[in-house]
Parts: sequence; C-alpha cells; structure tokens
Amino acid sequence: MLLLVLPLFHAYALNLAINRAFLSAMPFVLVSRFDAERVSLLIEQYRVTMFYGAPPMYFGLVNTPGLEKYDLSSLRGAFSGAAPLPVVILERFKERTGVEICEGYGLSETAPTLCSNAVAALNKPGTVGLPIPGVEIRLVDDRDEDVTPGEVGEIVARGPNIFKGYWKRETETAEALRGGWFHTGDLARVDADGYYTIVDRKKDMILVSGYNVYPIEVENVLLRHPKVLDAAVVGIPDEYQGESVKAILVPRPEERIEAKEIIDFCREYLAAFKAPRHVEIRDELPKSATGKVLKRELRVR
Repeated sequence: MLLLVLPLFHAYALNLAINRAFLSAMPFVLVSRFDAERVSLLIEQYRVTMFYGAPPMYFGLVNTPGLEKYDLSSLRGAFSGAAPLPVVILERFKERTGVEICEGYGLSETAPTLCSNAVAALNKPGTVGLPIPGVEIRLVDDRDEDVTPGEVGEIVARGPNIFKGYWKRETETAEALRGGWFHTGDLARVDADGYYTIVDRKKDMILVSGYNVYPIEVENVLLRHPKVLDAAVVGIPDEYQGESVKAILVPRPEERIEAKEIIDFCREYLAAFKAPRHVEIRDELPKSATGKVLKRELRVR
C-alpha cells in the first residue's frame, strides 16, 4: 500500500510514485493536502508500506506533537525528493519509525531522476546516491571544466531522460544544454564511492568576504537547535563583506528565540564567517507546492 500526498502535476509524484504503483499493481491512498496527523492516521488505518514525500512533510511527521500515538510500524520504505533533506530530520524519522529515508535527486528537466540511493547497494544518509543507469554526471567549475575530486562543482548531466529544451526559449535552452550537457544549477560533491551530496543551488550560495557559504550547511546546524522548528538561510547585501548570512527561523510552539543564542550556537559548529549575523523570526516559511522554500521571497523583505 502506497500513500501519496505530493501534487500529481509534478514529475516526482507522477513518474516515480504513481508509475511505481501501476507497474507493481500496488493499491494507493491519495491525499489532497498534507496534514501530519491525518497522514499518520491513514498510515495506521491502511497499513501503508510506502511513502513518497518532500522534506516539509518529514518535518511535520517528526516535529508535530502527539503523533506518537499512531502506529507507523507497517512502513517499509520512505522516499524523499524535490529539495534537500536535512540529516537531522532523517535521523529523527528513523528513530520514530525504524525506516531510513531513501533520498534521490533530479529535476523536471530530467524526468525527473538523475541520482538515487535506490539504485545503490548501500543507502548513504545525507547523500542522493549514485547516478541511475544510462545517466552520466560530471561536476564542473564556472569554465565548465571538471573540478578536482572532493571539490564542489555544478552538476551537469546527459542521458536519455534529459529534456530537449524549453518551449520557445531558445536562448535559455542553448545556455542550459551547452556543450551537450544539461547544466542543472545545483552544486554537489562526490565521495570515493561515487555517491553525490547536494551542497546547494548555485544561485543561493553566499559570498562572505570572498568565502563561499552554502546555506544548507548552516540550515543543518540551525535545525539541531532545540528551539528551532524550521529554518532557511539567505545572503543579504553587506557594505563591508559583500554579503552576510541571514537566518529566518520558525520557533517550536511556545518557544522564544533570541538572536544571540542562535548566533552563539552556530559559532560552536561553524566557522565564524558562516554563522548568521542577522536573525529573523517568522510564523512560517514561504514554500512551493512541492515543499521548496521560496528564498526569492525571503530576500526581498
């Protein structure tokens, strides 16, 4: 039994979850809108074995009070895509259910998968796994030259699942597919076993006094703070450093967060230039239908 609450207009839900259910004749439960308690109830009621979700859904399943009363022991597989999943959420979900979330990576332009832990012999938490069969991946610098192993580079890919181009957007198509490789705009590193770890979107990287700061790294630290429910990090203009790091936080219910305690907490685990200099508290973060934080909205306010 598969439970699906992802929007069906998205390639992740359609090509992976629904097609998997059809191909294996697996019954499924469709949920129109995510609610952590309702989803937990349905997993218990229908003895759901497979769950496809996006990071905000896993946030809800591990952070919503009172869900411990639901029996989720039927789960055998959980998959995450659409956005990077913080390792701390993966750890909490495994503690709650005993299931290790399987992450993958791709884009609508790749129909949608490029990498997945599902095709690997070993599921490596924090990575998006290995390239799927038939897909080639490289990591390149700003000159489209391969980076040194272990360094961060932009993911470029080619294979039979790569799109042909953007509809009536010849300039954007030529730029994205230059040199015969699709340029994803995502930054990653690869380990000695060939597993890829997404570092961040290239356009989201923050340049502080000439040093690269990847928001995901800072967000992973912020989410380990006991008072933080959700977090996003963006770069804002700075007269002296070029950019500085700003954290936008959603506190846990009935918690009060002070900027200084967040900054001090981050400096315990990060280099000083990576720690936020600015902290903003909000009731919620703006997100797309697939759960991605809309950082463009956070930068303009």
